[in-house]
Amino acid sequence: MSEIMHPLRMKYTREHVKKTTNCPGCGNGIIVQAILRAIDELGMDMDEFAFVSGIGCSAWIPSPLFNADTLHTTHGRPIAFATGVKLGKPELNVVVASGDGDLAAIGGNHLIHAARRNIGITVILVNNGIYAMTGGQTAPTTPRGVNTTTNPYGTLESVFDISSLVLAAGAPFVARWTTYHPRQITSSLKKAFTSRGFSFIEIISQCPVQYGKVTKSGSALDLLKHYKKDSIKIDKARTMDPESLKGKIVVGEFVNEQKPELSAEWTELKARVMEGRS
Repeated sequence: MSEIMHPLRMKYTREHVKKTTNCPGCGNGIIVQAILRAIDELGMDMDEFAFVSGIGCSAWIPSPLFNADTLHTTHGRPIAFATGVKLGKPELNVVVASGDGDLAAIGGNHLIHAARRNIGITVILVNNGIYAMTGGQTAPTTPRGVNTTTNPYGTLESVFDISSLVLAAGAPFVARWTTYHPRQITSSLKKAFTSRGFSFIEIISQCPVQYGKVTKSGSALDLLKHYKKDSIKIDKARTMDPESLKGKIVVGEFVNEQKPELSAEWTELKARVMEGRS
């Protein structure tokens, strides 16, 4: 870890964890810093958090690195576990950090229903466009036509627009950024951590080892340059036609509103039921 990370590492991570599972050039380090900076700038304590992850490269962001309660769960199920934690301990800030394969493929049903129910958790979905940890298979976010280990002649499937999917499912806070936008990620995380409802942040992240290889898009630096060049803020994107938006990454905060939150309503319901019995 870099020297600039050192104060946050000493304050918020486990001292005995000396190594990372991330490949050179991976965007996970940028995301780790954004999460910890958001917590630090808010003056929050790790004891106020529970971090949940599933299976995949991005599932290693909180576990075992963060010096907090962490659940490293089964593939596709972190949101289900996080829902249980939030309903059992509604005072906690419950944060899911995992990848697009884990949360939008096998875990896609949990994702849309958590958004629909407005359970008060924060979901950080790291979108690197491929199943990276297991060898470069096609994911729901892999661009159409790209050759992968499971589609050697090119995938024929259209990609998920995950933020739009979650927005349509009813999430009250939805944002998308890339790893070129660490300050914006931190700002959105601060809003998510202090929000009462379901908060979703999609982070487009570079994977030079797998995605860069199959798409021939180059190094981590090349991918970051692409994010810089081709990112369009949501306000500007709303004025553009679909043809002009082809190949662009729409970034920003898509929605930020208040809705009744499930764990709070559940607590109130239990109180009413108990009062009726007494």
